[in-house]
Amino acid sequence: MMEFLQDIDLLFLLLLFLAGIVAFIISTISGGGGALILVPTLNFLIGTTKTAPVLNLGTFIGRPARLILFWKYINWKVFWYYVPAAMIGAWVAGWFFTKVQASWLQIIVGLFLISTVFQYKFGKRERSFPVKLWYFIPLGFMVSLLGTIIGALGPVLNPFYLNLGLDKEELIATKTVNSFFLGISQIGSYAFFGLLYAELWVYGVALGMGAVIGNIIGKKFLSKMKSSTFRKLLITLMVISGILLIYNQLK
Repeated sequence: MMEFLQDIDLLFLLLLFLAGIVAFIISTISGGGGALILVPTLNFLIGTTKTAPVLNLGTFIGRPARLILFWKYINWKVFWYYVPAAMIGAWVAGWFFTKVQASWLQIIVGLFLISTVFQYKFGKRERSFPVKLWYFIPLGFMVSLLGTIIGALGPVLNPFYLNLGLDKEELIATKTVNSFFLGISQIGSYAFFGLLYAELWVYGVALGMGAVIGNIIGKKFLSKMKSSTFRKLLITLMVISGILLIYNQLK
């Protein structure tokens, strides 16, 4: 173990730490998506096969800080519909992880994210389609299934949160608590199926420490932001995330 740690490049860990800070400042002030922005960065730094476990571990480490910051805003009704199905989906995905090619999945998700700019008419509309609470049961399963394979899928849920009427702190708080419990299953499934080993734990911890700092800084910006500005930033980030996903697969 000591020999392995001696081989780790400290500059490389610093890059992961700084990437975590930047991504999660953006994630906090725009309703999520910081992890998805990190996908092409991590693909370049550590390779596509390592990205999903490192990314999900790093974001999981950063979530307790965001939970503490936004606890009082959580919508618990959404939580109870989403989390049980999401945790099942994560374990199913852990088994499929080494058997499924994620490239075509990323393209489909990317196209959906880009379409949100038209659904919301560039941020002018508050809602684009009706959403009921029970929708979060199948959503929980499918988003966790795909997210565990791809590495990040948070922005896909944003239109559903918005269309249910969640905004700013409530959206981020509810999304965070859902993601935290999903993360427990994701990390457990990665470890159980041998997808997390010493090297990836070190990378994930470096990324996660950056995420903690990014969440704290982002919260300060969010408290001063108007709802309309938040919605426009959220849509912008979804479109950017979609473009990055597609570009990463077609380049």
